Amino acid sequence: MTETLPLFPLGAVLLPGASMPLHIFEPRYRQLVVDLVKGVRPDRAFGVVSVRQGWDIRTDDMAAVHPVGCSALLREARQLPEGRYDIVVRGHRRFRLVDVDHSAAPYLVAEVEWLPDSPVTDHDLVAKLADLARAAHRGYCATAWREEDWREPCTTEDLTTLANVLAEDCLLSLDDRQQLLEEGDPVRRLRMVRGLLKREAEILRALRAVPAPLSEFAADFANN
Repeated sequence: MTETLPLFPLGAVLLPGASMPLHIFEPRYRQLVVDLVKGVRPDRAFGVVSVRQGWDIRTDDMAAVHPVGCSALLREARQLPEGRYDIVVRGHRRFRLVDVDHSAAPYLVAEVEWLPDSPVTDHDLVAKLADLARAAHRGYCATAWREEDWREPCTTEDLTTLANVLAEDCLLSLDDRQQLLEEGDPVRRLRMVRGLLKREAEILRALRAVPAPLSEFAADFANN
């Protein structure tokens, strides 16, 4: 079964369970936000796909984007002068692109097939891996950020999306995040994020350098 979904190519990867701020200024995506707010598009949902490195994020060439993306649920929208918006979305479901319609709306509209996760059969193993992944996250954040620049994920976080939430406030590459998105096994995903965070923490310690806190960047919102 496939469904249609407005499509938003970005130079970033949205992960299920993770939040993302966006600054919307391009006319067609301003129209998308209007349609979401007014309920023209059901469930206030659209699809986010990441643009391959070296391509312009404004391109309509589907060879420029990764075929696996994530649906985004609109949580907050603040209108700015000149019709621009600051919005916050939360990742929901993984999908694979099937086709893209360039004429159905001012913005792209995609036909997608949903990608369910593999079922979890060994819940004790997942719980142990979750503890190890949380420990790797604490180790990374203690190395990378000041105490006020990161937070512990909620203890009630869904273990199937925990890996994505742990990656949310860590400076992983687009390729790393895309691999996390494409991994459909929650067990392998927890192992993957633990390995990524341990790797990045070791690099930071070896270089004796830390990334600048996100709060120090001039632009708080990712641009479309």
